[in-house]
Amino acid sequence: MSATRVDAPALTALAEFGDTTPRGIAGVIARLVNAGELEAGSRLPTVRELAGAIGVSPATVSQAWQALSRAGLIESRGRAGSFVRDAASARLAPRMRGMAAPNDPVRLDLSRGTPDPLLLPALGPALSRVSARAETGSYQAEPVIPGLAAVLADSWPSSAESIMVVDGALDAITRTLDQVVRFGDRVVVEHPGFPPFLDLLDALGAEAVPVRLDEHGMRPDALAAALARRPVAVLLQPRAQNPTGASMTVERAAELARVIRSSDDGDDVVVIEDDHSGLISTEGDVTLGTWLPDRVVHVRSFSKSHGPDLRIAALGGPRQLIDRVVARRMLGPGWTSRMLQTILVDLLTDGASIDAVAEARRQYYTRQRALGDALRARGVPVAPADGINLWVPVLSERSALVQLAAAGIRVAAGSPFLAASDSADAANGARSRPGGDFVRVTVGVLRQGTEEVADALATAAQHVAAGGY
Repeated sequence: MSATRVDAPALTALAEFGDTTPRGIAGVIARLVNAGELEAGSRLPTVRELAGAIGVSPATVSQAWQALSRAGLIESRGRAGSFVRDAASARLAPRMRGMAAPNDPVRLDLSRGTPDPLLLPALGPALSRVSARAETGSYQAEPVIPGLAAVLADSWPSSAESIMVVDGALDAITRTLDQVVRFGDRVVVEHPGFPPFLDLLDALGAEAVPVRLDEHGMRPDALAAALARRPVAVLLQPRAQNPTGASMTVERAAELARVIRSSDDGDDVVVIEDDHSGLISTEGDVTLGTWLPDRVVHVRSFSKSHGPDLRIAALGGPRQLIDRVVARRMLGPGWTSRMLQTILVDLLTDGASIDAVAEARRQYYTRQRALGDALRARGVPVAPADGINLWVPVLSERSALVQLAAAGIRVAAGSPFLAASDSADAANGARSRPGGDFVRVTVGVLRQGTEEVADALATAAQHVAAGGY
């Protein structure tokens, strides 16, 4: 069969849909894919077409499609439809694939969103102090070593009943969403926001409710409108928001908490905060947990400050919810390596490592300000940003990527970060920029050549008119 559109009659001719539950329908499609009867790239019938052909509700087929998507067998391409996924591309979820940089080399890669490796604290001294033997007394022991538990408790931005560590911020977000979100639930997200969050919600069969940002993060009026749709969770980044670099003030955090507390539709909402750039942020600690301690899960990652390959993040919040995360994790990896935890404690308490992180924070601030000032001087209206990323307006994303590539510079396309189109969610202000697109630039790795990069970005931006995020 050629990799073309497969209509409902053709699909039902290939196999009998005897079991018309979501699991049964998904099983039929999976077997056809695995047998090669549905080739990679084949466009599947629409939900309504197949539902009509086999006599079930569209919701039943939709649930089957969600199961196949979670298994990595098919992918949704929006209005273009659902397609059999190429096995080679299944390693990354759809929006994460959109973020992935090509393998071809460029002179300057500003697309990856990773910290400057030269600004990470040295691991050698910490490694030299780790025990020569990897031991643990019990498989059921406390998942956080006492030394790290004490350091985290002392530095946590609010009072948390329980704090644990997992394998990175995205692991923490995933495990929390697994405990909070069920198929069909709605979750409030930032627009623009972090693409893997949107992939996660798709995998869970949840609906993203995007809300607009300003220079202080999520807008209270947009959140209030979104709460009317009765979401089960709000997912936000309090500092150095990816991709915009926006950071909440204490006043904004208090206002968002007030909106949630006073909303009739927000009584059971769980707030999940991803403080992914905490220790390199120039803004102070902030969390809605100060006002909503019984419903906020705060996540702090050490990837940007101490190295992505450490794979450690902490999450703290209500004991009942954190204990559920711990219990489920014990049925999988169990705990984060205590050797890695020991290394992190060393890095968080050693004077030289503390100084290295402070210097990294200063360097990132300097690089952000230098490129931002250079772009504004050239008429490109970028907002001041915290952390390592800058959200740059351009008239055409595709054209900007090509122009920059021709200059030997790679940046990240903005479209994977967008949770809504211009026409979607107008009620809560979740609109893309009228008449223009964006690209994300990882300023944190821009050690030199700022003026040259600003020239190239300004040419690609073509002097977009001002308009915020």
